[in-house]
Amino acid sequence: MPIGFRLAQLDAIKWLGEIPSASVDLAITDPPYESLEKHRAVGTTTRLKHSKASSNAWFQIFPNARFPELFAELYRVLKRNSHLYLFCDPETAFIAKPLAEEAGFKFWKPLIWDKKNIGMGYHYRARYEFILFFEKGKRKLRDLGVSDIIEAPRIRNGYPAEKPVAVSELLVTQSSEPGGVVIDPFMGAGSVGCAAVKHERHFWGNDVGAEAVSITRSRLLALGAADKQRQR
Repeated sequence: MPIGFRLAQLDAIKWLGEIPSASVDLAITDPPYESLEKHRAVGTTTRLKHSKASSNAWFQIFPNARFPELFAELYRVLKRNSHLYLFCDPETAFIAKPLAEEAGFKFWKPLIWDKKNIGMGYHYRARYEFILFFEKGKRKLRDLGVSDIIEAPRIRNGYPAEKPVAVSELLVTQSSEPGGVVIDPFMGAGSVGCAAVKHERHFWGNDVGAEAVSITRSRLLALGAADKQRQR
């Protein structure tokens, strides 16, 4: 079967609700977490300001109050013995971890994405982001010798909060097999999808932003993946 993808432009939880239970091999995602609003208020980020180079036209903040239903749906759609990776800042990590555990996930540890250079802000300017590593059931990583610090330069002048494909590639190959299904309910510019397709996994992605869907579709088609949604 040729590697393919399916994309949607819906509320993340509504989209997850349309996915059959226990049909997904791996979930990797980066919600536009609530603390971004606080960073904007004190001027430590430009990610939500009105400009073509930032994100106000695309981002709708995902409130912390919705994390319980998000984790419940992610747990439902994932197969037993699978992994979930959640990108977040340290503040959101303290909120998300216990809520994911209440949904049934086992928390292993935060991975550190080292962006190699500092960003905007005050008080020890950040050059890293957390990737919370959760497990449903029990699944062994492909390579137990991989470090918990992932080094990859941040994307400059790309889609807002865009993640390097190299980071997603590591997670995809560590926690899934060729032919499996990888999902991202908050896909942005589609770095998870690109990583999945490059390593012969199918990708199901969603974002509320029309531009995110358009960019992701173009990137995946350029990699030779088939648009399964349009073939239905």
